[in-house]
Amino acid sequence: MNSLIILFISAIALTAGYIYYGAYIARRLGIDPKRKTPSHTFEDGQDYIPSRAPVLMGHHFASIAGAGPINGPIQAAVFGWLPVLLWILVGGIFFGAVHDFASLFASIRHKGKSIGYVIEKNIGIKAKTLFIIFAYITLLLIISSFTDIVVETFTGFAADGSLNAANGATATISLLFILVSIIFGEIIYRRNLPLGASTAVGIAAILLCIAIGINFPLYLDSETWLLIVLVYIYVAAVAPVWLLLQPRDYLNSFLLYGMIIASALGIIISHPSISLPAFSGFTGLNNNSFIFPMLFSTVACGAVSGFHGLVASGTTSKQINKESDAKAIGYGSMLIECMVAVIALIAAGVFYGTNKTLNGTPTKIFAAAIASMTASLGMSNAYQVSYALVILAVSAFCLTSLDTATRLARYMLQELFIKDGEDISKIKGIRKILVNPYAATLITVVLGGAMSLGGYERIWPLFGSANQLLASLSLLAVSAWLAKIGKSNRIFVVPMAFMLFVTLCALGVTIVKNVTEVASTGVILSAAGIQILISILLIIPAVVLVVESLETFKPSKDK
Repeated sequence: MNSLIILFISAIALTAGYIYYGAYIARRLGIDPKRKTPSHTFEDGQDYIPSRAPVLMGHHFASIAGAGPINGPIQAAVFGWLPVLLWILVGGIFFGAVHDFASLFASIRHKGKSIGYVIEKNIGIKAKTLFIIFAYITLLLIISSFTDIVVETFTGFAADGSLNAANGATATISLLFILVSIIFGEIIYRRNLPLGASTAVGIAAILLCIAIGINFPLYLDSETWLLIVLVYIYVAAVAPVWLLLQPRDYLNSFLLYGMIIASALGIIISHPSISLPAFSGFTGLNNNSFIFPMLFSTVACGAVSGFHGLVASGTTSKQINKESDAKAIGYGSMLIECMVAVIALIAAGVFYGTNKTLNGTPTKIFAAAIASMTASLGMSNAYQVSYALVILAVSAFCLTSLDTATRLARYMLQELFIKDGEDISKIKGIRKILVNPYAATLITVVLGGAMSLGGYERIWPLFGSANQLLASLSLLAVSAWLAKIGKSNRIFVVPMAFMLFVTLCALGVTIVKNVTEVASTGVILSAAGIQILISILLIIPAVVLVVESLETFKPSKDK
């Protein structure tokens, strides 16, 4: 199969989905561009800040586009490129983008607060508590897996002790980039300089950082980088959003857009054939897992992701300037991520054609494939430079999602112990510590860092299932809200029910697989044992939450 045909069909499908189905969803939700948004009503200069649409979209896209749209499709490619492509396109247009858009809009109409708050107001306090517990566990899985991936892309030494120049350059560039982001935030929010001119200077600074990083790589071991990354995400999670999180994500988005454009151009110009089978059977190339339900939980962020709903209702909804921006930011950003997933799938096909295997980390497979397409154009040293830049972009994907996930987890932990309308200054006892932003962030960073020591290979299957299940619960909240206010919720019920069924099946498969491993080894306190425990902790609150919602969650008739 020619990769250019896959790219072309995907681009047409995603564009049509945005224009037609995105507009349909906007009409059904009732977007009102004249209505005041929470960023104006509750503006505080810390979390609630009216933001220009391009800046906020950059922040939102960079936050949601972690390693998921790259890792998932490459891992699922063992089933063949066709089922993965179909799930990316169908899931993205009718499931994922709908989920993101609806979660953002529901939060906007609920004071810019989290999906947990939406559940509290429309289902009940017990359901909200269950959702927050579930969401917090999911965020810990995200923090732990992305921390491990970031540390891997920064570590300057290979397994044999040799220097890894690409990782060393990525580390230098990323550290310099943090400083540039702080300066950029000061320029546009405190100095009020024009966005266009400031962006041009910021992009020039990115290019300078890249040049410096390539020439002066930083070599540190994984233990040192783990400590540095944990300190960074702690600071990013407690600092004002305008100071680091938003400007870093906005500038990062240009690096990510650049990677997407460069990858697409590489495919268009070299248009390599994909020798990966269109369909490799129900158990895949490795014959160790079934396409159902594992395809749908493996390809998470590239098709539908509950984490996106947490971002939309955790940080984005507090910064959106007007409701009419929600379609591009909520629905549009998800479809851009779908395009990243399509490119990752093509990369897996190109890599398989050269190596006849998909062995290796998804990051290295992706970087090697994209770099080989660039090198095929005959550019001098193109492979080495392209490989380093792709590693940098993937690392940027992960780091921006990582700091946002930490901030969201802090919100969740605080919200779990604060009653609606309660004065934080009057809370006493252990709750006073748990609602403190610095203490809540520290607890989150320590737990996430400890879990990352297990490696993302062990964490990722749980993250995929938890992420998809979280999406179904967010759609449950939106559906309950729409039913309560007398609006049709049918277009949200179908994806909600499908994702609920698929992910519960996937978690069940995970439990059975790990119980078998524990039974064979006789060791309960192991990675398999921990996976069993976490899977159960994910299933119980999700099922109870659904049961709790049965009385209030009733699809209303179309109006």
